[in-house]
Amino acid sequence: MTPQKRILTGDRPTGKYHLGHYVGSIANRLRLQNDYECYFIIADLHTLTTKPNKAEVMGIEQNIRDMIIDQLACGLDPDKVTFYVQSSVKEIYQINLIFEMLVSVARLSRLPSIKDMARAAQIDDDQLPLGLLGYPVLQAADILMPRAHLVPVGKDNEAHVEITREIARRFNFLYGEVFPEPDVLVPDSGTLIGTDGQAKMSKSLNNTILLSDDAKTVDQKVRGMYTDPNRTRADIPGKVEGNPVFIYHDMFNPDVAEVNDLKDRYRTGNVGDVEVKKKLAVAINNFLEPMRERRAIYEAKPNLVDEILAAGNAKTRKIAQETVRMMDEAMGLLYFKN
Repeated sequence: MTPQKRILTGDRPTGKYHLGHYVGSIANRLRLQNDYECYFIIADLHTLTTKPNKAEVMGIEQNIRDMIIDQLACGLDPDKVTFYVQSSVKEIYQINLIFEMLVSVARLSRLPSIKDMARAAQIDDDQLPLGLLGYPVLQAADILMPRAHLVPVGKDNEAHVEITREIARRFNFLYGEVFPEPDVLVPDSGTLIGTDGQAKMSKSLNNTILLSDDAKTVDQKVRGMYTDPNRTRADIPGKVEGNPVFIYHDMFNPDVAEVNDLKDRYRTGNVGDVEVKKKLAVAINNFLEPMRERRAIYEAKPNLVDEILAAGNAKTRKIAQETVRMMDEAMGLLYFKN
């Protein structure tokens, strides 16, 4: 049998997921878990590139648990995928160091995303940490550590994966074939606009519906959603295209006939926002209900997440050790190893 190709993807431990995360990445992971050998990283070391203080580090542990429970609640199967915490795989530090020798400062400096990250973290150019400049190198270590073939990423991260491909080529050219050149897998789902209708869903903008929200909270958030600002009464024809309420209906309401009826009546001024939002809240709660049921199972077994992560960390460490051994052999770093 041909072995499954490996996938590496993951997130920084920023806390609970929202509907935008589901649309942009988790739904894709659910599809991939049956066809690929999947490794899902919680990239805690990457957090240190912009938030190195101890208070931030101490808060990461609960975020990790929340994120694992969210993914399990969505239907990711720990028997099919491997969850692990980046800092628990010490070989990543070693791989990162070797890779730093294979890329220039000038190459990294040309990445606009680094400046964007520094700006978002309010870091001036003269205070730019070396670790933030080397963020794509650490990312390359993450990807190549399991010798991944595919990397599901958004459009904004394609340039980082290209750095990974360049490092893989450089290592293979200098020392011999060890790493595949991973391909980018960009989901076609795009991003989800936030409930404010102004920007993509983001916890920092407080425009989210969390996957862990209860039914009452979803009702409240949907009632407050942005709609057509020019529609001040229910009998005024409204705009459907670009209207967040209808974007959400299209994504989360499986009753196509109901959605089309609401759109037709909205365009002709024959339905109020209250009815449209009420039916949307029902649809989103129906979508989230199976997740709530699975979440309750995992939350009732508080040690289960730790066991899943311990198993994933141990499995990943074995692969990382194998990768480092292959690198050492290729490079000739074999002396005094015993």
